[in-house]
Amino acid sequence: MPASHHWVGISLLGDLAVLGAALAASFWLRFRSGWMPISATDPFTLADYSGLMLIGAMLLILSFNSRHLYSERNLLRYRKVASIILSGCTFGFAAYLALSLVLRIDPPISRLYAVTAYVTCLGSLLTWRWGFHHFLQRESVAKRLRQRVLLVGWCPDAERLREVISRDRSHPYLVAGCVPSPLDRYQSDPPDDVPCLGTFLDLPKTLREHQIDILILTDLQAETSDIIALSQLCEREFVQFKILPSFFQILVSGLRMETISGVPILGVAELALDRLGARAIKATVDLCGALVGLILSAPIVAACAVLVYLESPGPIFYHQVRMGRKGKHFKIYKIRSMGLDAETDGPRWAAKDDPRRLKIGAFMREWNLDELPQFWNVLKGDMSLVGPRPERPELIERFKHEIPYYNARHGSKPGITGWAQVHGLRGNTSLTERIRYDLYYLENWSIWLDCQIMVQTFLKRDNAY
Repeated sequence: MPASHHWVGISLLGDLAVLGAALAASFWLRFRSGWMPISATDPFTLADYSGLMLIGAMLLILSFNSRHLYSERNLLRYRKVASIILSGCTFGFAAYLALSLVLRIDPPISRLYAVTAYVTCLGSLLTWRWGFHHFLQRESVAKRLRQRVLLVGWCPDAERLREVISRDRSHPYLVAGCVPSPLDRYQSDPPDDVPCLGTFLDLPKTLREHQIDILILTDLQAETSDIIALSQLCEREFVQFKILPSFFQILVSGLRMETISGVPILGVAELALDRLGARAIKATVDLCGALVGLILSAPIVAACAVLVYLESPGPIFYHQVRMGRKGKHFKIYKIRSMGLDAETDGPRWAAKDDPRRLKIGAFMREWNLDELPQFWNVLKGDMSLVGPRPERPELIERFKHEIPYYNARHGSKPGITGWAQVHGLRGNTSLTERIRYDLYYLENWSIWLDCQIMVQTFLKRDNAY
C-alpha cells in the first residue's frame, strides 16, 4: 500500500478522535460549565447524548468525504483542507439542526449545544489539521507523498506546469523528468534541472525504474495510435495517463465526461460561479462587505479627497466606462490620483514612476486607496469584492482579438481586487499571464479563495503604481 494511503487513514482516524473530544467538550460547555442557561428539563448525562454525538460525527465525516477531504491530493494542501472543513462543518451543523425539526429525537437536540459543537469542532479540526499539515510538510515525509510525474515531450505549457509545482511545496507532485514525444522531439528545450530519462521507446523500462505515478503527454500532434498505445502502456504499468492541452485551447479544469443517450462526450462543464448557490453566497458576501467597506472607508476617502484637492484643485472623483459581467458596460468610480490632463493623449496604463501621478496619488495607488469608492459599485451590483479587474471597452476590443479566451474573464462580475492583482499582475504587465490567473480564479472559485485574496490585497503591493 502506498505511503499516502497510510497518511489518509491516519488523517481520518485523527479527525474522528478530534471530533469525539470536541463533541464531548461541547457537552461540558453546554450542560456542565455553568456558562449557559440550563432549564429543569435538561438534566442530561454524557451517555444520554452519546447517540447524538455519534450521529453528529458521522454527518461531519460523510460531509467531509463528499468534498474529497480524504483524497491523497489534499494531504499536503492545508488551505484546501481548511476550506473543506469550513464548508463541511457548516453543512453538518445545518443537517444536525434539521434533524431536530424533522425527527422526534429523545433526548431532543439542544440548539445551544449544536452551535457550541459547531464552533468547537471547527476550531479543533482546523488546529489539529494545521499541526498534521506541518508534520507532513517535513521533507522526509513529503517526498514519499508526492506523486512522481513524467512528461512525454516538452512545451511552454509543460514549463509552466513545472514552475507551478516547484514553487508550491504543498503540491502533491514531483516532476521526475521527461522523454521525447512519440514524434521523437521536444517542442521546446527542457530546462537543465529536468532530467531526460531516455527515449520514447524506453518508456516501459523508464516507468518501472523511476517509479512513475503519472505520465503526461504534452505533444498534441502525436498520432492517435500512439496516444492509444501510451494509455494502454500506462494501464499495464498502473500509471495514471493524462494529456496537457494548451491552456488557451480549452478551459482544462472544467473538462468533464458526460453522456448523451449513452454516448460519452467530453466538454467544458459549468464553472463554480455559474451555479445559483455559489452566486448567492458571493452576492451576500459582496453586499455585507460593501456596506462595511463604505462605512469604514468614509474617513479615509474624506482625508484623501482633501489632500487631492489641495495638490490639484478640481474634481476629486472621476469615473470611467468599464466592461462587466457578460459584456455589460458600467461606470467605475475612483479617487483621482493623477493630474487633470492625464489622458489628453488617450487612455493608457500607469507605469512605474509615472509623471502624471499626484504626490498623494502615488501613495493612494500603492495602498489601493484610490479604489475605495468602488465599494459603491459593489453595492450597486456592477462589481464584486473579488474578481478579474474590469478594463475599458476600447482596450478590450483590441485584446479580445490578440489574446485567446480574453473574454472568458467576463463570465463573472469584475472585482475591486483579484487573483492576478495580488500576484503583481496589474498595470503595464503581461496580459497573457494576467488572463491565466483570471481563468484560474474562475475555474477554482471558492469563498475561501475570495477571503485569501482580500487578505493578500493588504499585504502584497507589487506593481501598484
